[in-house]
Amino acid sequence: MTATPSPALAGGPGGSGTVAVVATTAEVLAHPAGEAGLLTPGEQARLARIRLPHRRDDVTAARLLLRLCAAHVTARPAHELSPSQHCPTCGRDGHGRPYLPDHPDLGVSLSHADGLVAAAVGPGPVGIDVEPSTRRPAPLRMLARVLPAADLRAATAHPDPGPALLRLWVRREARLKAGRDDLPLLEWTDPHRTATTATTGPSPTRTALATLTALPARDCPPHTPSPGHA
Repeated sequence: MTATPSPALAGGPGGSGTVAVVATTAEVLAHPAGEAGLLTPGEQARLARIRLPHRRDDVTAARLLLRLCAAHVTARPAHELSPSQHCPTCGRDGHGRPYLPDHPDLGVSLSHADGLVAAAVGPGPVGIDVEPSTRRPAPLRMLARVLPAADLRAATAHPDPGPALLRLWVRREARLKAGRDDLPLLEWTDPHRTATTATTGPSPTRTALATLTALPARDCPPHTPSPGHA
């Protein structure tokens, strides 16, 4: 099921839908509420181990965007929210699916790729994935291992199958992150940011970074630059 993008915000404070936001890394790092000091010492330590500055920026921006979305949905200041991660495979924290310890009813998801970031927050399982629209997925023989054969045939019937295959890929990734494939799906292409995105969850709705003002600049905690953001 593919939902039609809506300009309205269904998942704002007190809402019941899934808020999904896509932005560039630069936009998030420049956002007045996107202070790198919001990140926990553990997050900053993990960021310090990322050697490539542009990748470190992407991960930083994705984590900040997730906080801004969560603050918007919960109507709480972003500095009061500390998303955690847990891996069900190895049983350890610090990696794996993200979650909000103080809001077990909410699902959260994030994505980053080559200067693009995305985040989604909503009730129950949610997932989001973003890729540059110019990117092309893996060879067909590899895609055939993870994507339905009928979908692949339909995509490759296009004169230029690349964009259709990319859409299949981001759908698959969003559903994989949510852990379910029976939830409403919203997908869109952002020509301004050259981004292709899919998100899944209850009533998914696309919204703009500019609306995420749940943490005014005056309420930010003292700024502690993360590694690479002095």
